[in-house]
Parts: sequence; C-alpha cells; structure tokens
Amino acid sequence: MKLINANYPSMSESERHLLHYITQHIDLLPNLSIIKLSEEANVSTATIVRTMKKLGFNGFTDFKIRLKDENETNPRFAIIEQVDQEIQTAILKNALEVTKTIQLLESGTIEDTVQKIRHAKRVILLARGFSEMIAQEMQVKLQLLNTYCEMYSDPNIIRIVSTRLNPDDVIICVSLSGETSELVEAAQNCQAQKVTCISLTCSPTSKLALLSELNFTGYKSEDSLIPDYEVRSRLPLQVMARILLDAYAIRTAHTKNQ
Repeated sequence: MKLINANYPSMSESERHLLHYITQHIDLLPNLSIIKLSEEANVSTATIVRTMKKLGFNGFTDFKIRLKDENETNPRFAIIEQVDQEIQTAILKNALEVTKTIQLLESGTIEDTVQKIRHAKRVILLARGFSEMIAQEMQVKLQLLNTYCEMYSDPNIIRIVSTRLNPDDVIICVSLSGETSELVEAAQNCQAQKVTCISLTCSPTSKLALLSELNFTGYKSEDSLIPDYEVRSRLPLQVMARILLDAYAIRTAHTKNQ
C-alpha cells in the first residue's frame, strides 16, 4: 500500500497495530468514520490522528481521500468522493454568503451608522431567537469600547422599551428575515418618536428594513440543511455585525488619538 511508507518504523506499538488493521481491512475504510475505526481497531481517536500526521496527512478524512485516488477503479471508494463533494458544497455555501454579504455592504451606510452610535447617549440592541447571540456579542464589544449599551430579547420588554425612547437613543435590530413582529413594532415606534432605527437583515424589502433609517442587507442562501425548522445560518448577520463594530472601533481609536 503506497500510502504507508518509510515512516512505518517510527510508529509506536499502537500505531503499528492501527496500520496493520488498515492494511488488512482496506475495503472497509470508505464506510468507516474515525469513531467507528477507533472502535473496530481498538485504538483511541488520538492514536488515529497521530498516525495520520506521521504519514503526512491532515487527518483521517484526508487519508481516505488519498486512498480513493490510489483505488479509483474500486467502486467501494466512490462514496469517499461523494462525501468530499458534499463537504465542499457546504464550505462553498458559507463562502458565498460571506462574499456576497461583503459585496452588498456600502461604506456610506457603515460610516453613517458609526457616527449615529458615537453620538448616541444610549444604544439599544433588539433581537429574537438565534439572532440574540449576535446582539449579545455586539453588546459586549460596544461596552468594551466604553459605549453605553442595552440588549433586549424578551418580546414583551421589547414592546415596552420601544415606546419609552429618547431622541438621542439609537436602536439596532438584528433579524435574519426582517419580519420579526416585535422588532417591526419597535421600528414603527422609532418612526413615531423620531428615533434612529438601524437594522441588520437579509431582506431589503422586509418590513423591518423598510421602516429603518439605516439598513444593512446580507446575502442569505436559499437552501437550508435543516429545512423543517427556522434555523438558517446567521453567518451574514455575523459578518455585518463584525464589520460594523470593527469600523466603530477604528473611529473610536482615531477620536482618542486626536
């Protein structure tokens, strides 16, 4: 077997045992995960990873892909290519969301938002569901930059807080769909009280986006790997939040140095 080369003598006893098992059960490898191989060969997953590293591979999956190349005429190894392609599809899906979201961002909107936050006496972050984690991270970073910031996720509190705003408040709503009812109501209250509402969404035509003074729009993939539930990736929102806060940190640092 070509993949097991001169590094064989440098192996420990458990690593030699693993290589022996692999050479004796080569046709079974395409269907084995690292956990299953660990059980079948009676070695730890750490031993498997260590052995693969000594053979010059990044891990067990990398080893199986190279194994496929050596056994391309063996139909048993076709599944490895299929799994590799599926993983590559997942990687490209996320890369597309990041790239297109960055392309959609406008420097003018970022600058205007930074200035709004800088001159606000109070920044209020509103989010529901999985978007709450992004809002929580934004809150911590703003606080670390000495910016007064509050964050609310309870629907009843959001409704009440949004009716008790001051003209120098800034509201930031984080919502993937831009249709979260409590946030839409909050944006309507902002308009009524002439308070700045900024939204991070993935739908420029959503109610929240249209009601907001400033809107960041990210790119959301149409396909969901868990279609039965509303658990779509918040990666576009994370990208927009990070860029906005990086820009704010830069402007804050410049102000201190002046």
